[in-house]
Amino acid sequence: MERTPLRTSAPGRHRRRRGAVAAGVTTVLGLLAGGVAVLTAGTDASAALGATDALGSNWYASAPYLMPEDNSPPDAAAVMDATGQKAFQLAFILDSGGCKPAWGGTSSIDTDTVMPAVIQKIRSKGGDVSVSIGGYGGNKLGQSCGSPEATAAGYQKVITKYALKAIDFDLEEPEYENAAAIHNEIGAAKILQRDNPGLYISITTAGTNAGTGWFGTQMLNEAKSQGFTPNNYSIMPFDGGFNGAAAQTDALVKFNQILQTTFGWNEATAYAHEGVSLMNGRTDAAEYFRQADFQTVLDFATAHKLARYTYWSVNRDRQCAGTVDPGLSGSCSSVAQNDWDFTKFTVRFAGATPPTTPPTSPPPGSPSPSPTSGSCTQPAWSATTTYTNGNKVSYQGHNYHAKWWTLNEVPTASGQWGVWADDGPC
Repeated sequence: MERTPLRTSAPGRHRRRRGAVAAGVTTVLGLLAGGVAVLTAGTDASAALGATDALGSNWYASAPYLMPEDNSPPDAAAVMDATGQKAFQLAFILDSGGCKPAWGGTSSIDTDTVMPAVIQKIRSKGGDVSVSIGGYGGNKLGQSCGSPEATAAGYQKVITKYALKAIDFDLEEPEYENAAAIHNEIGAAKILQRDNPGLYISITTAGTNAGTGWFGTQMLNEAKSQGFTPNNYSIMPFDGGFNGAAAQTDALVKFNQILQTTFGWNEATAYAHEGVSLMNGRTDAAEYFRQADFQTVLDFATAHKLARYTYWSVNRDRQCAGTVDPGLSGSCSSVAQNDWDFTKFTVRFAGATPPTTPPTSPPPGSPSPSPTSGSCTQPAWSATTTYTNGNKVSYQGHNYHAKWWTLNEVPTASGQWGVWADDGPC
């Protein structure tokens, strides 16, 4: 076991306390009384969610985790007004049995009415959401669906239901100790990337003082073997004997080295594919991370151009009533703070990070495209060829050169900040 979070009756990192859901639902419905109608079970949610154009990737990269059905959920609209945050990472999708996605493994996406109403309210204010699948504990689809294809089909229902532009694979214990399950999850992520062009995908996993542990490294090797590149790989440097921000940034440096070794990237390229997911206040393991720690990690993230900076959770971004530190809580931070202090750090990251174009996965067995002009002399781009810095290709009548290591990333989808630089027509 790479992390052994303190098990308490109060939910901390990635803990869903189903007994609190009824109260949480009541709270959410009250928050929605200001004009956003709750969708009934028979409503076509995907059509009624006020689906909007995707935000810039910088907002999905900064989206903090939010549990709208548990842990005294705050009003997302009020948080948006107070901080300027535009996106939230809604948690968590698990398997309810038989490869069926459900919130917390119990509230089926087919009948749930709380999440559609929350999403609609966020989108009505110009924001958007990503959905996180997995988390610590619980039964994941990758464990029960039997294949990457079946796992992807389950997640595709979630993407379609909520008209998602972003999704987070939170691969933790016990699932990431199961090689077959991780094969299914990574394979599903690749299929979703292929079938939903432009989909923002983050992979989140446990952090250790060495960057990540053996299971995290095996997950990276699985992604490499499948030729899958997400927007980022993020570690969670907490619940593992971390003493302040210095230990966290040290873990990020070491994780960067693991990414370099695994994928053959240079340091800058590895940082461009690396992210961090923090925990505010008191952690399961009784570590404490205060505003100064978040600022230090933010400074590191912006200086090294990390791809993601987020935290768990908005529900906890409040000072506890009465005693500042009553112990671990899922609805307050157990440190002195003003409301939404920690969410404001994610907004600063979004403001300092240029948007990027998500990687793509071409259809399996697709032939290597040929140049559209007979004057193109560079080799045609191939979906199955690994390219490194300086390698040149031609694609659809243009020449391109690679700025770093890449596999399966279509040149025309690269954009200004992507791996391929357009050298002009040929």
